[in-house]
Amino acid sequence: MQNTLKAPVTFDGTGLHSGAPARMTLRPAPSNHGIVFKRTDISLGNREIPALWHYVERSPLCTRLVNAAGVSVSTVEHIMAAIAGCGVHNVLVEIDGPEVPILDGSSAEFVRGIMRQGVRRLADSVRALRVMKPVTVENGDARATLLPCDRLKIEFHIDFAERAIGRQTRTLDMRNGAFARELCDSRTFCSRADVEAMHKAGLALGGIPGENAVVFDGAEVQSGGGLRHTDEPVRHKMLDALGDLALAGAPLFGHYIGDRAGHSLTNTLLRAAFDTPGALEEVRCDNVMIARLPGQGLVWDEIPAVRHVA
Repeated sequence: MQNTLKAPVTFDGTGLHSGAPARMTLRPAPSNHGIVFKRTDISLGNREIPALWHYVERSPLCTRLVNAAGVSVSTVEHIMAAIAGCGVHNVLVEIDGPEVPILDGSSAEFVRGIMRQGVRRLADSVRALRVMKPVTVENGDARATLLPCDRLKIEFHIDFAERAIGRQTRTLDMRNGAFARELCDSRTFCSRADVEAMHKAGLALGGIPGENAVVFDGAEVQSGGGLRHTDEPVRHKMLDALGDLALAGAPLFGHYIGDRAGHSLTNTLLRAAFDTPGALEEVRCDNVMIARLPGQGLVWDEIPAVRHVA
């Protein structure tokens, strides 16, 4: 069955790019509501923005949603990953500004907040999307692919010039609590050169190395207590991919492969999948299919405490 939250949960923080304070409250919602953002700081007009792929204004740095009235909310990928990774399907996300708070740069605090309140089962069955034929999109040396699969698998390959990152590859079956156990605490990252370029462009004003982002400078890791995983960058890319894929509007059964992909390319992939006849099939989930979805059966003990590795 579909799920929502048992009770509201609120997060306070700062927007990564705007540097502006933000308060965000997740509220329970009924069956078939989906995930919808609502700007509480706007008093007139259409304040609601559905968390769906065709509302995305594509950007390489974050995922930004914009409705027909021009009302937007940005950097939604980490909260979308947490909602999907906890197996929640219906939430009203109220936010008093244009950007989701970055918190520690991962999804861990969002996951803890959701699971602390608990998940409530609703009356209607889960509608899912099954990938029926391969779809691939490319942009330069970056590629993203969806393949048929009886569950959601995320595979990612990255290759960065910074020696502290280099080449990293990881594949994960996203069933049950896999997202919480393996990915949710991996933080956003960038190079020192990227930080300087973003600051010149008036972005990343809320980024603080070691507190809400990992900054790499050649072989040096600038994150205070070090990395949380030796391959934290590729894990964070997988976290982002789950959040961006959650904008399909329903859980996916498919194998996603990202090779140097980012937010914009994953959205391009979703657009291509929806535009390709026969690529996606809508299904109602039985108990066997439900057991293969992210977040089903997740328990508190699977959520990692904050940890660092050398």
